[in-house]
Amino acid sequence: MTPNIALSVEDLSFSYSAKKALDQVSFTIRAGECTLLLGPNGAGKSTLFALITRLYDTRNGHIQLCGYDIKQQTRKALGMLGIVFQQTTLDMDLTVQQNLHYHAALYGMSRKQANINIQQELERLAMYDRRFEKVRQLNGGHKRRVEIARALLHKPSLLLLDEPTVGLDVPSRLAIVEYVHHLAQHGNMAVLWASHLIDEVYPDDHLIVLHKGQVKANGTVSDVLGATGTAAIKDAFYQLTQGGEA
Repeated sequence: MTPNIALSVEDLSFSYSAKKALDQVSFTIRAGECTLLLGPNGAGKSTLFALITRLYDTRNGHIQLCGYDIKQQTRKALGMLGIVFQQTTLDMDLTVQQNLHYHAALYGMSRKQANINIQQELERLAMYDRRFEKVRQLNGGHKRRVEIARALLHKPSLLLLDEPTVGLDVPSRLAIVEYVHHLAQHGNMAVLWASHLIDEVYPDDHLIVLHKGQVKANGTVSDVLGATGTAAIKDAFYQLTQGGEA
């Protein structure tokens, strides 16, 4: 596997009984690359994330994280991964700092190193002054910041984001979009961001358009616009997904 490839998905298929959720999906993501996974509801985005994170078992196809096979080298593979799910998974009755310390302990991090990493990530997200507040006291945007900080504590090579801005106000949403793009560009981190919001796509992003379990486009923004003969991503998306109909 090429050293700078953070994620490789090859011929991945998955079905729920008779319904095929993914159909021979293949793509790669490189370090320093922010990849937007666009697709309407029911496209297969959540199923793909469940397979990458081993919530579901991969029966047909192969997934590698930083060269580690997700099935054969699960522990090493998942150690390269940070993830923010669509639904919050923070403990509402613990403080911000307690949530992050618990996560750090799961990764075998020493208390000293955990303190260093927690301070670093919370300061980057302008949340360090709120570290002693209980999570339930935070608004939606601040909870998302804590979840992103948690996902980055163990210095992963790949960050997975499953529609993390759903339900947030516009300023919070745009701040998170900007921060994640900064991570990819300046931190050499690979990012896979599942979304259905076109305005979260930056001109330099890599795009994967998923519809009815199949990859309909895979390339740079300019590649996708050129292939569809459109001038804007929203028009290309509409064309590739027949208006977003599932």
